[in-house]
Amino acid sequence: MRNLRSLALLVVLTTSASARAQDATVEQTSAPAPAVAGPPRLPWLGVMADAGVPDGMQGSLVLRPFKWFRGSVGGGYNTISKGVRAGASILPFGRGPSATLEVGRFFEGDANATARKFMGAGFQDNAALERVGYDYANAHLGLDFGYKRVTFYLHGGMSYIRGQVHNLDQFVQNQPSINGQDANGTEVSIPKPVTIKAIVPSAKIGLIVYLW
Repeated sequence: MRNLRSLALLVVLTTSASARAQDATVEQTSAPAPAVAGPPRLPWLGVMADAGVPDGMQGSLVLRPFKWFRGSVGGGYNTISKGVRAGASILPFGRGPSATLEVGRFFEGDANATARKFMGAGFQDNAALERVGYDYANAHLGLDFGYKRVTFYLHGGMSYIRGQVHNLDQFVQNQPSINGQDANGTEVSIPKPVTIKAIVPSAKIGLIVYLW
């Protein structure tokens, strides 16, 4: 009788242990797999500063919605007047080679003070320099170094510039002539204003710091 009791107790313990093992196996199987962490998200908002020709000195807000695309909008100064600029850059690898298109405008300003700095105190004000401003468009290729928090870049290419020259009639009248006539008596007439267009080489150097 005692042997039967011992055998029954052994069967109960074995069954209980097997049930606990099965429950543990079910819990392990049904537990969700740990999530795999993706690559860290790049900062998308930053500030940019650059200097070049014909851009002058510029400060811009930068948006980077994708690793391969960057947009910017801001303003600048070219020692004559203030201006605005907007642009977009394509970076196939997120850094390295880049292609940039930009458009900008510098509002009219008096360039006589700037000319005097380069020409010396003996420079006399020129009526044609009293209203100097221009529109421009850049098509640049370049190299961008770094892409996470800080980017340093060198860009160069060609720029289209369009501006108007004012007061040329006053400039002519200030020359050795009488009432707009040259020494031979030929009348000199200049339409106003005169539009000047040019395609010229251009380049700039800049730095971007991403904040958020």
